[in-house]
Amino acid sequence: MRNSPNRIVATVFGAVYVLVGLLGFAVTSGVGFIATEGGLLLGIFQVNPLHNIAHLLIGGALLVAGLMSASAAKAVNATVGAVYLLLGIVGFFLAGTAANILALNTADHFLHLASAIVLLGVGLGFERSTRRVATA
Repeated sequence: MRNSPNRIVATVFGAVYVLVGLLGFAVTSGVGFIATEGGLLLGIFQVNPLHNIAHLLIGGALLVAGLMSASAAKAVNATVGAVYLLLGIVGFFLAGTAANILALNTADHFLHLASAIVLLGVGLGFERSTRRVATA
């Protein structure tokens, strides 16, 4: 099912997260690998090199799954969505502490929560079937 919602979402989100991971390195020159405060991507999202690598890995997993199959995309969408939901919630408590090794800020938390809603919604939803029921 090439037009599977899971494949489309995984491929689009994967490409975006890979691009974000690459662009992040342009604003993290001189930022420590696990610095609790990082450079600003697009002027609002705080990132450090570890955060950029996380975006590359997550984006890569989504992209590969989206290009493989609907079932792979569904599994990865649900898994990444669950991780982003957890990170979006826990991130609010990590900000301003030494445990904030991804240099998360409020904009990141809301983006992670929004990503989680989309990825979980598609990943846990029913996959469209391309089979048609014959009518007599």
